[in-house]
Amino acid sequence: MSQKTAAALSRIDVLLPMLGELPPGPEKDQLLDAADALRRAVAAFHMEAIRFRMFTVDRLLRQIDNAGVCRPAFDELRRELEAAGFHTRSHTAP
Repeated sequence: MSQKTAAALSRIDVLLPMLGELPPGPEKDQLLDAADALRRAVAAFHMEAIRFRMFTVDRLLRQIDNAGVCRPAFDELRRELEAAGFHTRSHTAP
């Protein structure tokens, strides 16, 4: 872990338990797998994997987190990654 990724890793460590509280189902299992892979990508400083995993977690979160409980934590994670210089989207955000 570098100082560049430390804040993002701490945000992921907040997000993961929140994801674990979502309703059970196959989408939740996929989401947890993708979020774990995202944490590994951030820890490994793998830029392409971070972007891909952020897309996947975002997509799955939209499907399962109807109440938006986890969205603020995910958005904070995105801000930390982007502040550290990582591209989390394949296009420029509006």
